[in-house]
Amino acid sequence: MSSPDNLESPTPPVDNTPEAAATDAAAATPSVEEQLAQLKAQLAEAHDGLLRAKAETENVRRRSEEEISKARKFAVESFADSLLPVRDSLEAAVAMPDAPLEKVLEGVHATLRQLSAALERNKVLQINPPAGTKFDPHQHQAISMVPADQDANTVVAVLQKGYLIADRVLRPALVTVAAPK
Repeated sequence: MSSPDNLESPTPPVDNTPEAAATDAAAATPSVEEQLAQLKAQLAEAHDGLLRAKAETENVRRRSEEEISKARKFAVESFADSLLPVRDSLEAAVAMPDAPLEKVLEGVHATLRQLSAALERNKVLQINPPAGTKFDPHQHQAISMVPADQDANTVVAVLQKGYLIADRVLRPALVTVAAPK
């Protein structure tokens, strides 16, 4: 009796001739048609990727243009919203032509406070240099030079306040400047 371990499976004979080696190499190397098909598939995939990237770029550009357009269109929305209470106060004052002077003056002061708060909320800040401040041509505009008992090129008086919007001069302060002695 023979055990299954003793059974030998027949092994095919190995052909070591050059013709057999060439046949094996040809079977392992894809044919020109197969290579062409692979290259065409890769080209189609790359072309598809290019078209998708191009479409995405166009979509990003279009969305950016829309956002910029909206930002320009509605840039003053917050500022206008801040000014509406000021307008309401002025309209209320005009609607009361027979109001006593004290009431009108009180309303004007309240409206001025509303306007100042609205400007500050929107980063519109005053340029109101105190006397003796060094003249700054970036924020001040000298109207005249006057003899004064202070250092030359310093502010003597403010004729009109200036304003900044987020560090950019909207209107320089109109000032008189001390003349050199």
